[in-house]
Amino acid sequence: MYTKKDLLDIVIDQLAIEYNCKPGDFSLDKNVLTVPALHPQRRRYNENGNFFKMVTLGANAILCADAGMHAFLSGYIRDKAGHWLFEHDKLLILDKELGQYGKRLMSTFHMFLPVAKGKAQETRYPVKWFEEDEIHPFYAGGQFPNALCRAYDPNRPDMLAVAAYENGAIVGMAGCSADTPLLWQIGIDVSESHRGRGLGTYLVTLLKDEIQNRGKIPFYGTSLSNLHSWNIAINCGFRPAWIEICTEEE
Repeated sequence: MYTKKDLLDIVIDQLAIEYNCKPGDFSLDKNVLTVPALHPQRRRYNENGNFFKMVTLGANAILCADAGMHAFLSGYIRDKAGHWLFEHDKLLILDKELGQYGKRLMSTFHMFLPVAKGKAQETRYPVKWFEEDEIHPFYAGGQFPNALCRAYDPNRPDMLAVAAYENGAIVGMAGCSADTPLLWQIGIDVSESHRGRGLGTYLVTLLKDEIQNRGKIPFYGTSLSNLHSWNIAINCGFRPAWIEICTEEE
């Protein structure tokens, strides 16, 4: 079982790959500015986001940006605590500058790592597990946009899912994608009629525990204002670990 330090060290090593910096840069008392480098071991989400992206573990920030932005960014980050760069007023300034390059900021991604035991106590719903190829038939319906990818993605394939049933119908599903060979990201969908009953916490906890049993590291991401999702993460033993933001085309 990984310790809390082990988990954080693994994430820092991964982020260093993606932000073209050194792992030790995350412990500096200043912000760090780098240029993009598409490392083959990076997580592959929005490739347009590599024009600019920013990450913090709660202290300084690492900004990875096209060299044309560096003159602006050098002044933008000077004498500022890195975590404050993610506040709305700072992001407005950054978004305006990015508009000159035909880019705009996406939402912030709030990422969690498991540091405690969750609560897998639900017994009202039978569950069924699905492995890799068994997941593919669910893509066509698009019923589980958070638990599963929209379609099979070889860069981050869905590896495992667990579904809860009532009267033969699926009322909730948690799934995970292998965003790296070691880091598997969890998502959850619960039907509207079954929310608020602890079903999301139950399924995510089951999946988190099984991922760990397989020697992989589960992680969880959500948006700033999705408090329901935050509560599921916390109830399942996840805690906030890092925040990222990147760009998309205008």
